[in-house]
Amino acid sequence: MLLDKNHKNWRVRRDGAEKVTGELRYLTDLSDSTMLIGKIVRAGIPHAKIKAIDVSKAEALEGVKAILTFRDVPGLNGYGINQPDQPVFCHDVVRYEGDAIAAIAAIDEKVAEAAAALIEVTYDMLAIIDSPEAALEPDSPKLHPGGNILHQTDYTKGDVETMFAGCAYIVEEVYMTPRQMHAYMETEGGLFIPEENGYLTVYAPTQHGYKDRMQLSRILGCEEEKIRIISSPIGGSFGGKDELNVQPYGALLALRCGVPVKVHQSRQDSVKAGLKRHPMKIKMKTGMDSNGKLVAHSVDILSDTGAYSTMGAPVLNFATEHAIGPYSIPNVKVNGTVVYTNNGLSGEFRGFGGNQVIFALEGQMDRLAEMISIDAWELRGRNLRASDDLGPLGQKVIPTIGPDQVWEAAMQSKLWNKTVSSEWNATTPWIKRGVGAAIAMHGSGLGYGIPDHAGGLIRLNNQGQIEVAFGHEEFGQGLIPTLEIMLLDHFNCEPEDLSIMIGDTDLVPQSGSSTASRTTNMVWQSLNRLKGPFLEAMYEYVGKVCAVPLDQLEIGRKGVWIKDSDRVISFAEMVQNGQTFEFNTQFHYPVTPDPIIGAHYLYSSIAAIVEVEVNELTGMVRVIAIDHAVAAGPVMNPMGYVGQIEGGSIMAMGFTLTEDAIINDGSYVTKNFDTYLIPSIYDVPEDQHVEAIEELPDGDVFGPRGVGEIGSVALAPAIVSAVHKATGKWVKKLPISPEELIESPFSVKKRREEKV
Repeated sequence: MLLDKNHKNWRVRRDGAEKVTGELRYLTDLSDSTMLIGKIVRAGIPHAKIKAIDVSKAEALEGVKAILTFRDVPGLNGYGINQPDQPVFCHDVVRYEGDAIAAIAAIDEKVAEAAAALIEVTYDMLAIIDSPEAALEPDSPKLHPGGNILHQTDYTKGDVETMFAGCAYIVEEVYMTPRQMHAYMETEGGLFIPEENGYLTVYAPTQHGYKDRMQLSRILGCEEEKIRIISSPIGGSFGGKDELNVQPYGALLALRCGVPVKVHQSRQDSVKAGLKRHPMKIKMKTGMDSNGKLVAHSVDILSDTGAYSTMGAPVLNFATEHAIGPYSIPNVKVNGTVVYTNNGLSGEFRGFGGNQVIFALEGQMDRLAEMISIDAWELRGRNLRASDDLGPLGQKVIPTIGPDQVWEAAMQSKLWNKTVSSEWNATTPWIKRGVGAAIAMHGSGLGYGIPDHAGGLIRLNNQGQIEVAFGHEEFGQGLIPTLEIMLLDHFNCEPEDLSIMIGDTDLVPQSGSSTASRTTNMVWQSLNRLKGPFLEAMYEYVGKVCAVPLDQLEIGRKGVWIKDSDRVISFAEMVQNGQTFEFNTQFHYPVTPDPIIGAHYLYSSIAAIVEVEVNELTGMVRVIAIDHAVAAGPVMNPMGYVGQIEGGSIMAMGFTLTEDAIINDGSYVTKNFDTYLIPSIYDVPEDQHVEAIEELPDGDVFGPRGVGEIGSVALAPAIVSAVHKATGKWVKKLPISPEELIESPFSVKKRREEKV
């Protein structure tokens, strides 16, 4: 169905008014009357040996309360979710310009800035590895003891080379994707408050409070239980705050000084030190027979993770899996390599490696269709996987009909049969339009072999409300309103009867990361597990004290009611009588039984249909309209669902058309948003439609999949396909270069004269 206000669960957001009015504050807006200002001093150079660090002049500056270096880390001088190879403070080698050398606590920002300028570091400059190709050269300097290769993948099925020899049609191409910024509104920061007995409270945006707590405990050399993480209700993340960023420095400074410390990165520091999307170079060779059936497919992926591992290995695993897509291909070989360079840091980003390879894979399908002279959508349809096929890496998966559902739904799109590439306007012959489409299948959850546990808690609280607690984070994606809708559906009550607790490690159970399109499914599973025991215990109690048959009871507004009659007891009265009915649950995200690291079990599917306008005099591309067909199970929060799909598509527009954080000789040339062009509201097409396909196959009991990522993964190839329809030109490097699409005014004039 097309999602609009007629959907049964279309409701005003629980947190909407506070966000619209500005009443809800960023965590970086918090302050304390006794707080100091923290500043991180970064290297500013991409590769060097550290000979000496002199902080004496800075320490002597009036208003400076503490300066910390590697000598002041009581525990592990390193962090990173996958492996802790990024130093809190460098002590021997700088590997990228964002590496931290020192941290300052001062009475105000002006003093902190002045102190930073007084810190003297003596370097021996080293050769810079400024590309993944250079990292693989035999004589290239080694950035880490194990060399410059972080991780490699290798998946083979059938006999690829032999089968290529018999293919009627083969397309070989090299695709390049950019280093994209997360561009969240609230840059990295937080308030760090030392408590009694060495305890610490951290107010900082994150996607995984418990993982932050674990990493900080290793750095501080203390028990995890001494650290409390309270996360942000707004500000954005998109993967960029899944790793630690400023937290180690704020924590160390606060504990050293014994007073609160606030750290908030400028946009320039965020660009320099923050994560970006992995730029990839993808070589693909795809062959098919004379009937348009795919026969063989080989892929080589080269990914740049930057100076430290972050999530480079899992992202490459995901890209390897999604380079095969929703297609049935009997002979496949995918090789992947992710390397260290001095090019900043690449890490988690919405789509997690899928965006890059899906752009390449769908480009192959369009080129093959043109080669055999059939409709590109028809070619896709001929090669879609069967519902009970194994997964892309040969793993068992829950049967899915999603690719077929979105493939068929796309043909009902109002854009589908719109013929615009041949339209002629005598007054503006340089304006061309085209319609393109792409399809994708996207894994949900972290995949096999990665801890992916979840949990939840339900009870009546002291205020007489149904209270749920989850160890997830709200960072603008709409988890709170989604939870409210689920609870209202389960318990037939009113919003004021509910209390939702998330994002506070002192108050909520561990529930795993708010990432990988897993959160909606995790809370859905949790509530389904908790509802039965909670209501059974409540009805048993009410039945006894009120002498009412259990089958006559139902939960509702402010308490328990006799069906079609009066309320017999309120939630508040039950709490006053000592009844809280507390239950909790712990479980693991559904995972394939096959031991293939990173392989997924649950998938969602999407088809994107796009109309673009290309100005051949300027080379600029404008997206006119987008239709989305999404198969991701039942819709819990229609407003949030639409927001995630449309928001993901806008981010994908930037990935495709304008965004690239350019690095030269290991240093960012793009330093702020004045030269980094994210889409504005002017660029967003008003004509967008989201069709949600909620039906799951028989036997699929796993409920809704998250849609935080899938809206971003298919738009790039759809735009590129539309550009080809408009101009006849194939794009293989993102963002699309206007220079590639520019036509000489003389050729436009000649074409116009020929038309006339």
